[in-house]
Amino acid sequence: MLTPSEQLAEIRRGSHEILPENDLLERLGSGRALRIKAGFDPTAPDLHIGHTVLLNKMRQFQQLGHHVMFLIGDFTGLIGDPTGKNATRPPMTPEEVAENARTYETQVFKILDPDQTEICFNSKWLGELGAAGLIQLAARHTVARMLERDDFSKRFKSGQPIAIHEFLYPLAQGYDSVAMRCDVELGGTDQKFNLLVGRQIQEAYGQPPQVILTVPILEGLDGVQKMSKSLGNYVGIDEPPEEMFGKLMSISDDLMWRYFELLSFDKSLDDLARMRQEAQGGQVNPRDCKVELALEIVTRFHDAAAARAALDAFERRFRQGQMPDEIDEVSLAAPDGELPIANLLKEAGLVASTSEALRLIGQGGVRIDGEKINDRALRIAAGSVAVYQVGKRRFARVALTS
Repeated sequence: MLTPSEQLAEIRRGSHEILPENDLLERLGSGRALRIKAGFDPTAPDLHIGHTVLLNKMRQFQQLGHHVMFLIGDFTGLIGDPTGKNATRPPMTPEEVAENARTYETQVFKILDPDQTEICFNSKWLGELGAAGLIQLAARHTVARMLERDDFSKRFKSGQPIAIHEFLYPLAQGYDSVAMRCDVELGGTDQKFNLLVGRQIQEAYGQPPQVILTVPILEGLDGVQKMSKSLGNYVGIDEPPEEMFGKLMSISDDLMWRYFELLSFDKSLDDLARMRQEAQGGQVNPRDCKVELALEIVTRFHDAAAARAALDAFERRFRQGQMPDEIDEVSLAAPDGELPIANLLKEAGLVASTSEALRLIGQGGVRIDGEKINDRALRIAAGSVAVYQVGKRRFARVALTS
């Protein structure tokens, strides 16, 4: 049994900010199991490893003996979280939200202990709130406070429309904390405004305000934008082992350390510092460190045998194909959301012209992640990260951003 101070030290790892930290320490010293909340709107059918940064923190609270509540925002998903958006999000249908919510229920137990997890749906209380209750909720916040939010402020100043229902989102999220009697709410750094609104709403309803804990946003495979299915730069936790392994091996060496810090259960911070020093000093190959990362993550979401088979398949495709250990890292933009393969090869410096690229594709001289391609009309989506090979000696790992 850890002391409150020791629990706080554990909780700090992988956290960005805890507000107020003294309040959390006091609650940890109360001797009761704290009520820990994290909400996920089911806006896509699959969770990805970016989501697991938050899930890992929830798991940590479980291991410390606290009560974890995984909230599926089947009601707030219909509103659409405006966080980080420069335009109003298109609405989802109730059918889409319900289908996605079903997949979340099964996927979270790849990390969380099902016996220690309460699955909640916010339609249970928000659906019953009614028009009168919603008006009463809205009366507990001001437009001026809403416009303190960075993305709302930018949109207002630039003349971008802000729909009234978008103001309701942080209020609804705050009311979730009231209904769930939340002690601690977790969220990404981009959720700080919403989490603080939750503190205010709880006080307005006569409850002690929750502690908020933010975790870093995991960058996607491109190392630029946050991991997102819509950007295509993600690793889904339900993906096949070989695909998951290959995607993790495609990240840059610098990004690898970020993934280790936020995703690894096996490596302590001291372990990571030592590994990084050895890699920078040339004592170990960074690729071998990346293999350790990929093995750990694939084992977590599949099993050790699947991870080993994925490594074997990777070795056959890449090392036996004489792929060099050192590959140039290239970042390219796809303003229209995708880039023709010939243009990508030219802009990456692998060919002198698009006509050369088309000719080589036709001759079978171009590979993507070790697989020969023959479709000269192929278009590569923004968010993808892959190793492109032209002939026997020209290689580049290309991250395509929007």
